[in-house]
Amino acid sequence: MNNYPLETIRHSAAHVMAAAVQQLYPDAKFDIGPATENGFYYDFDMEHRLLPEDLKAIEKAMKKLIGRKLPFECFELSRAEAEKMLSEAGQTYKLERLADIPEGAKITFYRTGDFVDLCRGPHVSNSGDIGAVKLQSIAGSYFRGDEKNKMLQRIYGTAFATEEELQAYLKQLEEAAKRDHRKLGQELDLFSFSENVGPGLVLWHPKGAFIRNTFETFWREEHYKNGYQLLYTPHIGQSILWETSGHLDFYKEGMYSAMQIDEKDYYVKPMNCPFHIEIYQSRLRSYRELPLRWAELGTVYRYEKSGALHGLLRVRGFTQDDSHIICTPEQIEDEIAEVLRFSLYIWNCFGFKEIKPYLSTRPAKAVGEPERWEKALTSLEKAVKKLNLDYEVDEGGGAFYGPKIDLKVKDAIGREWQTATIQFDFNLPERFDMTYIGEDGKKHRPYMVHRALMGSLERFFGILIEQYAGAFPLWLAPEQARVLPVSDKQLDAAKALMLELRKRGFRVEIDEQAASLGAKIKDARKERIPYMLVVGEREAADGTAAVRNRREGELGVMTVDQLAEKMRFEVDNKIV
Repeated sequence: MNNYPLETIRHSAAHVMAAAVQQLYPDAKFDIGPATENGFYYDFDMEHRLLPEDLKAIEKAMKKLIGRKLPFECFELSRAEAEKMLSEAGQTYKLERLADIPEGAKITFYRTGDFVDLCRGPHVSNSGDIGAVKLQSIAGSYFRGDEKNKMLQRIYGTAFATEEELQAYLKQLEEAAKRDHRKLGQELDLFSFSENVGPGLVLWHPKGAFIRNTFETFWREEHYKNGYQLLYTPHIGQSILWETSGHLDFYKEGMYSAMQIDEKDYYVKPMNCPFHIEIYQSRLRSYRELPLRWAELGTVYRYEKSGALHGLLRVRGFTQDDSHIICTPEQIEDEIAEVLRFSLYIWNCFGFKEIKPYLSTRPAKAVGEPERWEKALTSLEKAVKKLNLDYEVDEGGGAFYGPKIDLKVKDAIGREWQTATIQFDFNLPERFDMTYIGEDGKKHRPYMVHRALMGSLERFFGILIEQYAGAFPLWLAPEQARVLPVSDKQLDAAKALMLELRKRGFRVEIDEQAASLGAKIKDARKERIPYMLVVGEREAADGTAAVRNRREGELGVMTVDQLAEKMRFEVDNKIV
């Protein structure tokens, strides 16, 4: 087994894939072939229009090249030599990439068998060190990502050090496909998109809206319990607000175009923070009021390119569970520790137990005094250590306006998701000249922390759908139980059971269709109903139900009291 980093293995696999394509399609012109988070890709321009069945032939040729253990040979050329070689080979895209290399920088190429590529490296020693590969899909890709340029053909693949690791990953992909929130969202009638409304704008259907309302209610209750105050702010604001915040200078391409009202420009908000600051600035503040913990489920709008949109995970209009903590420097350490604890609690309640913090430090270009950065970083690090969490440091990965903690959670099939974020901001308090009157009677600059636990509610819901594979726990399920009468003779008893459970606060429906019991059970399973309550002749006479649980199977005959007690325990304890 080799010890190369996965990124190196995958980048080397991209070269071998390009070498295989060159063998099979000699007219191919090459652009770039980087490693990605989950594999690699390479972009090609050639006459042959690739089809899924072509991947088998390319993969077969790759494996032959891997078996030959071809060395990755690095050599350096002058700019003139490189231009000559690429021009003679007709590699026009590589010539453009060569022009991107700064004057005076090294120009290196890697040779793998007959394939030569303009590349910085690094690579494995020889193709035999690549391990196991799998080509996955074909897509179109504009050169340099610009829609004005020619569309190239992109082949995606993945590579691992061993066959065992590859098979485990492919199995995870199969499971992920079954859990795809876009597919389940349609099957379970949770949400949709409409071209008439616009791409990336979510339409929440009754069942999806019910689940959203349930976790929003939970969110609000927990925030009140934990000392937060809730805010509501407008969806649009005048241009002066976004000029002051800096969004029009640094983020305008991510904002929707201005609308003119009373001869002034207004923008739909991409973020909530400037509005919260305006509430803070509405009057003079004293140190006695701090800390302020303000939260809002605020809907924002950001322009995302159509190619980047992905179901609920990447949209253009979304609701953030946005919070801002405004406090004194002396309070910051305790506040951060409490925010981190609260974040972990929220995600644990939804069944996520593997959570890892990533601490991002000061980048090369940053605002704010170094001593404030140091204090902020120290408070973040102490909070993580206080909770005995294993964490990683992302050196220089903080935003220009402050350090941060990002939380990543692992879902039921081992995928990692970027979720909550706790982020210092030294920029906006300066821009808006935020102050408070200290104990000494003088003005001081407060600390400000942005904090999102769920992030976007749309993305959070998408993650939940995939975590549960659409089978929501009882406390979240829009329909908690379905009564299944064996025949029409039991309809009255079945309706009485439904109404009694509804009186006790449960969400219960009845299946009155003229179908067999087996068909009714099949429908309930397909719709992921947690409890199926069968009412036959004996149950109708006794006022009971034969209970089937989605997770536990057949539980036997229960009275209404027994069933209600079991369901109430499951709901109150948020059993997942």
